[in-house]
Amino acid sequence: MPMAHALRLCPQLMIVRPDFSKYKAASQKVMQILRSCTPLVEPLSLDEAYLDVTENLWGEPLATNIAKRIKKSIFEELALTASAGVAPNKFLAKIASGWKKPDGLTVISPARVEKFLQQLPVEALWGVGPVTAKKLRAIGVTRLVDVREIDANLLEKAVGGLAEWLVQLSYGDDPREVKPDRPSKSISSETTYAADLTDYAEIRKELESLAREVAELLVKKHLLARSVNIKVRYDDFTTVTRSHTAAGATNAARSIITRARVLLERTDAGRRPVRLLGVGAHGLSHEPGA
Repeated sequence: MPMAHALRLCPQLMIVRPDFSKYKAASQKVMQILRSCTPLVEPLSLDEAYLDVTENLWGEPLATNIAKRIKKSIFEELALTASAGVAPNKFLAKIASGWKKPDGLTVISPARVEKFLQQLPVEALWGVGPVTAKKLRAIGVTRLVDVREIDANLLEKAVGGLAEWLVQLSYGDDPREVKPDRPSKSISSETTYAADLTDYAEIRKELESLAREVAELLVKKHLLARSVNIKVRYDDFTTVTRSHTAAGATNAARSIITRARVLLERTDAGRRPVRLLGVGAHGLSHEPGA
């Protein structure tokens, strides 16, 4: 549950505050371990990535053995557990990786794909969140494999252009390749606070820190951004966003911080308690010569 809600229920709660610099350092080491096996690593977040190990630097023919070795290396070098999913494609590997958390290892061999699919709820389909799941259940689709049997017109009416993709996934068919050099669409940084922020000067200072971090990431990745946006979540979990798009692109910290400050003035921060702040950069392009 949200930390602010937990504190209201249990004021004596002892809190271990987040340390994102440590998380990022650990993430970099984990990614190094993954890339020691294969250059085909597609990061999804700080703690998640796809690997294509069909051919790998370890010369290991069995993906299951690779997963075990990676898990062992992460634990020995970082004292962290990791869950892994081994499967023929991204869709199935994603599901498998979360199947036996924490410290899990789930293997879906090609021969077991259909049996595995038969036991999954419709929510397991890629792109099916709570809203879409509700629409599907309303037309009688409760299991993943039910998508195959429902009338095509009825399915399209419920989920629109997603219908064909869902049917394809329901057979365990996902042709997408692991793409290690996927271009960034945006760069952002956000923090949820253990105690709601009420002082405007403190809120602005926190926002400036996030904006500076985003600017540093842009510089590090040799990227420029045209748009800056901020996210503010109040104590009642209401979330608002504000954005500004400029004619030219930049990664200058001063510009990004100034724009974030101006956007903050267009919110109720300082008048309403704030539990989350975020800053993002969009409309990305590479620096000339990068």
